[in-house]
Amino acid sequence: MTKVTLVIASLLVLALVAGAGAQVGLSNTSGTNESSNQTTGSMQNVTGNATDLTNADAPQAVKFENNTTVTTFGEVPGFVPNVSLKLVAQNFTTAPMMVTTAPGDETGRLFVVDQIGVVKIVDANGTVATEPFLDLRDKMANLTPRYDERGLLSIAFHPDYQTNGKVYAFYSAPLRPEAPEGWSCTNHISEFQVDPENPNAVNTSSEKVLMYIDKSYENHNGGQLAFGPADGYLYISVGDIGKADDVGNGHTPGIGNAQDLTKIYGKILRIDVDSTTGGMPQQNATATMNATATMSAAGNMSVNRTENPPEPTWTTFAGSLYGIPPDNPFAETQPRILDTYAYTSVPPEIYAYGFRNPAYMSFDSGGSNALFISMAGQNLFESVLDVVNGGNYGWNIREGTHCFDPNATTAPGKSCNITGLQGEPLIGPIVEFGHDVGNVIVGGQVYRGTELPDFTGKYVFGSWSSPNNYVTPNGTLFVATPPSGWDESMLPASAKDLTPEENAMWTLQKLNVVGMPNNESSDLGLFVRSINQGSDNELYLLTNTVGGPDNSTQTGSLWKFVPPQNATTGNVTTTTVATGAGTTPSSYSAGAPDYSQIGGLLQPPAQNRTVWDLLQATEGAIPFEETPVYGNFTIFIGLLQTTGVNRLLQGNESYTVFAPTDGAFADLPPGELSALLGTAGSQPGQAGMVNRTAIALNHIVPGLYPESALQNATTLVTLAGSNLTVNATGAPIRVDNATIIIPDLTAKNGVIQGIDRVLLPSGTDGAANLS
Repeated sequence: MTKVTLVIASLLVLALVAGAGAQVGLSNTSGTNESSNQTTGSMQNVTGNATDLTNADAPQAVKFENNTTVTTFGEVPGFVPNVSLKLVAQNFTTAPMMVTTAPGDETGRLFVVDQIGVVKIVDANGTVATEPFLDLRDKMANLTPRYDERGLLSIAFHPDYQTNGKVYAFYSAPLRPEAPEGWSCTNHISEFQVDPENPNAVNTSSEKVLMYIDKSYENHNGGQLAFGPADGYLYISVGDIGKADDVGNGHTPGIGNAQDLTKIYGKILRIDVDSTTGGMPQQNATATMNATATMSAAGNMSVNRTENPPEPTWTTFAGSLYGIPPDNPFAETQPRILDTYAYTSVPPEIYAYGFRNPAYMSFDSGGSNALFISMAGQNLFESVLDVVNGGNYGWNIREGTHCFDPNATTAPGKSCNITGLQGEPLIGPIVEFGHDVGNVIVGGQVYRGTELPDFTGKYVFGSWSSPNNYVTPNGTLFVATPPSGWDESMLPASAKDLTPEENAMWTLQKLNVVGMPNNESSDLGLFVRSINQGSDNELYLLTNTVGGPDNSTQTGSLWKFVPPQNATTGNVTTTTVATGAGTTPSSYSAGAPDYSQIGGLLQPPAQNRTVWDLLQATEGAIPFEETPVYGNFTIFIGLLQTTGVNRLLQGNESYTVFAPTDGAFADLPPGELSALLGTAGSQPGQAGMVNRTAIALNHIVPGLYPESALQNATTLVTLAGSNLTVNATGAPIRVDNATIIIPDLTAKNGVIQGIDRVLLPSGTDGAANLS
């Protein structure tokens, strides 16, 4: 086969910047705080005296100062946030997603879900069973080993499991035939039966699929299942369909999926698996993607629906395989069907909405069994939400306590509504941290055990890794304490009765891990994957050291939270401050990140790929690509395709390709960036197609050039023209605001080889702008 040589200079700036949240009183007669700059359809017509539940003015909310988030930590009188971890089992799973127990099981077994598609049993002695309890590997989508958000994401045992043997799973299957062509996967919410002859194995042939949910992107699945302790219903968390900002292929234009009540995405669903009453079957097959539908959006603009299917992209079986709880908010009464909505009916399964990626969900096993969601944020803020029936939790109008502008995501929006499209209050988080102290939130459980009595009623959760670091394992644990006098019994049955006092923010503290093996600091040196509880309500932590579901690794570990060992009570290693002071804990001291994981996807087995194929594979190999500059690489890939420039790369010639940075788009006309992937003429009066094509061509150079050429500013400008913004010269160095050069990537047997090193341009604090 012909060898293809590709050079990619990919700018991956990891620092995330933000903007200040608006200060709002307890009520607002206009339904806004600082009038939104979003395209929000009929939202502009909403008025009223909606109570402000956003917590934008709370002292515990994250601040934004000097272009960065500033997380507010506090102190809790009489409470020292110290804990130790006891290793239960190690090196037994690739990408652990959750640990759970079976109701009524007195054997002490723990069930650990692995993203690759298996559930392993860990017995009371910490021994991992050789054979999986559940094995769905032959039913799974083809996962990316380096990083992927698809997979087997959770299981839930039926409350009467000891009698009926039913187990439920949320997993990512290959794209079904009815789904839009080119989408990522179809998520299954399925019921299984345990083998009656073997209590340690599920009969996979017993599967009944309760829902098929098609996904246009691999990320933002949600993926959590949990039975409500009080009502016995099955709760299902579903992400906004993926990519970033709640925009893109499969997202409702103008308002996004999370605020579109006619879509199942960006929602918490609730169903009755013990009944088939309260719902009619919905067999929603997807129609052809080649049709172009028109809908009425803000200002009566015509919206191109080519990338947004004219028929729903999910199939549910209410009325045949499950029922609808009668008190679901839209079970009996449909809300207004707005012109900005994609479809004409609201799924009765919806329990709450306005979620980006509700990737962690748990019920308090005590109190009044409140439902908590840890929701992964976009670029700035991570949130914990206390979810009530019918609540709207703000995305993508708000991110955490702050306004969100999908056209400018590196700072909070200057203004936004405090109400949703139906005039309902937007409910803010009870806990929030910024990317100054961590990155992706990992939930989370309210402690109700006996070994850590000082933690009772507090919410324990974590961060995947340290700030601006998505590659090196260095997670952090946190604990949040509710306000004095607050009790879950205060929470109303419905969001329409929720008050600011009932949704008040909690005090955040960093949880100090005492005596962590091989780590002198209180950070873990591990990725935080999940925090759950056992049948005795004690807390367990799942960790690993690789970013994705790599079946060649076994670095997963299971830990139990225990009282601090070999430490004097009160020996706090992290500075805490008074609530509202706006200071941060001491700096992290992570080692140099291992960027070699970026190349993991590109290793054998080899495939025959053109340069265009290799570029697309490289895009998919970048972790958390919805972060700002990763997102620009994503925009660039789409840019090449929509302009037709991608056709240049579909042969066997050699090219040098540079991923653009923000500077590459700086001279676009106002509004052009948001329309960058649109069709010609989508922005009247702007020469959009000309600009897009010029940008695409100025970042592609025929021929192969070695690293020495890429490090010479004069050569680069000569090669690609003055519009090019790329990395220049510099010695290898570890920096948080990192620029990665990937020189001489050769397609050998169709596989990219040879990611080089991190480079910092000499004499600069960031990437060199050669224009």
